[in-house]
Amino acid sequence: MQEDYIIQVRDLHKTFHTNNGSIVVLDNINISIKRGEIFGIIGLSGAGKSTLVRCMNLLEKPTSGSVIVDGRDLTSLSESELRRERQSIGMIFQGYNLLMQRTALDNVCFPLEIAGVKKKEARTKARQLLETVGLADKEKAYPAQLSGGQKQRVAIARALATNPKVLLCDEITSALDPTTTQSILALLKDLNQKLGVTIVVITHEMKVIERICNRVAIIDRSHIEEIGTVDEVFRRPKSAAARKLLYERSENIEKFTGNGKLLRLVFDGSSADRPIIAEMVLKCGTLVNIAFADTKNIHGKIYGQMLLQLPEDPVAVNRILSYLDSEHISYQEEA
Repeated sequence: MQEDYIIQVRDLHKTFHTNNGSIVVLDNINISIKRGEIFGIIGLSGAGKSTLVRCMNLLEKPTSGSVIVDGRDLTSLSESELRRERQSIGMIFQGYNLLMQRTALDNVCFPLEIAGVKKKEARTKARQLLETVGLADKEKAYPAQLSGGQKQRVAIARALATNPKVLLCDEITSALDPTTTQSILALLKDLNQKLGVTIVVITHEMKVIERICNRVAIIDRSHIEEIGTVDEVFRRPKSAAARKLLYERSENIEKFTGNGKLLRLVFDGSSADRPIIAEMVLKCGTLVNIAFADTKNIHGKIYGQMLLQLPEDPVAVNRILSYLDSEHISYQEEA
């Protein structure tokens, strides 16, 4: 059975021409995004991810290649056809991009006005959308009177005004505190489930990907290095770019002395809420240093990663590796 892809990016290239020469920003990008999924694109600053998402609705015109949305190649459309097609592709920005002289209600009404919707009908729909994003009591507030999270909720409501099939989200949580970030991500996940809207999330934070995405593409230096389910990429990253994003080294790691090897453990939720490391120390009869840990307990299961400094005794190391294998804990040796 053929997959139902709502977005297909094929052989896409983007080159910027400057006074100092040409800069290749995207090189031979191929991505297919399934209808109704939450798809993440992650990369470090300068990797090309924001340019890529802007090419998906042709805010940035590709140098070559095609962008097919719901069966239509956007690169082949006239300007008027493209404007109509963009109504089915909502976009949310890091900086909110709200009109400061308009209230929250009027900001949500703005795309409806452009689409020619009658004022009364537009305001009724805008109120419904503000209620959907949890801001029914803020319709008369101006952006300056709203918090960052509230501004982003208004921006989400505005993006939903024209009933889009796709929401493109460009670093929309990078300016928000952790608690607000969690609430915005929960809202996006809820909208995806209730409305069936396909969501593309651009970010440099793996925690955002882990929280809501079904699949993820790793972009590095203008290329797509890896695509897979979040679970696959998290457990067994194939590319150096993915490992760099996933396996940040703590500043404190270098403080550890001795010749013992470093071993990175990855907890993918398959482990129950048990003291794995304590059991390992007891059963293997040897101590290890924890050089770095970033784990969390979600519904009784462990997610995250941990870096251990192993003992120098190879026999003890073999006992530890055998224990980890028996517990089905993923691990890899660090250089």
